[in-house]
Amino acid sequence: MTRRAPGRLVLVRIAGLIALGLVIGLLGSFVQADRSILPLPWGQVVLPWGMILAVVTLVLVIRGAAWLIASRAGGWAVFVGWLASTVVMSAESPSGDLALSGGGRQMTYLLGGVILGAAAATFPVFARSSHTIKAKSTTSEPTSTTSEDPQH
Repeated sequence: MTRRAPGRLVLVRIAGLIALGLVIGLLGSFVQADRSILPLPWGQVVLPWGMILAVVTLVLVIRGAAWLIASRAGGWAVFVGWLASTVVMSAESPSGDLALSGGGRQMTYLLGGVILGAAAATFPVFARSSHTIKAKSTTSEPTSTTSEDPQH
């Protein structure tokens, strides 16, 4: 069995998914810093909802991209785009600014995104179901109460 070269449509989709990964990395670099501080009777609890949202979005988009292409290549395209954008955003700019600093939330975002993103991109793509749902017949046919199968 010979394999055909990927079609132009697949290459366009993969390029689009890389661009989508770049956008997710850019937005995630800023959203991950959002948090809520909940005052409780025994102290404050910090809920890092931005970091959780960014990593969950990354994993879901990677799985959706793999499903769209019907190959792990779609997931890896998003992951590579996210990783490239995140590395650029974690480097110091010429003016000395950082989008991703060295705090705990930022490190959790980076390591969690790398580990969960790579796992999501590596996970196999299950085949899409080709079954169609058939409408039930409106005529009622009598069914027997005994099994006609001799094994039962």
